Amino acid sequence: MERTKLVKPLICLILLILAVNFLANKFYWYSALWWLDVLMHFLGGFWIGLLYLYLFSPKNISRALISRTLFFVLLVGVGWEVFEILVNEVLAQNSFDYLDTLADLILDLSGGLYAILYLWKKQLK
Repeated sequence: MERTKLVKPLICLILLILAVNFLANKFYWYSALWWLDVLMHFLGGFWIGLLYLYLFSPKNISRALISRTLFFVLLVGVGWEVFEILVNEVLAQNSFDYLDTLADLILDLSGGLYAILYLWKKQLK
């Protein structure tokens, strides 16, 4: 697949994520809408997966590509969770929530898997 075909989805998706995150922080939607965190982690994983696929522009989908993409998404997701934990400990002083962290990582990986499916569907056309 041509790299240029992923530029528009990458830009649109990151703008959507930034806009929703800005509004969610401004209007406290993360507290009011329990499902928004779910959506944001899925979209974030999707974006990171697409970014990886854009950077390495595979010719075809293989098991190795799927593994590398999901590993990259997991690596970024773990980094984000460490950042969240540090911010929570220092600023908010909330206790660590293992289930929330695990759910966030699963959602990140689900978004990354969706990025692979998106690329596969684009290649079929």
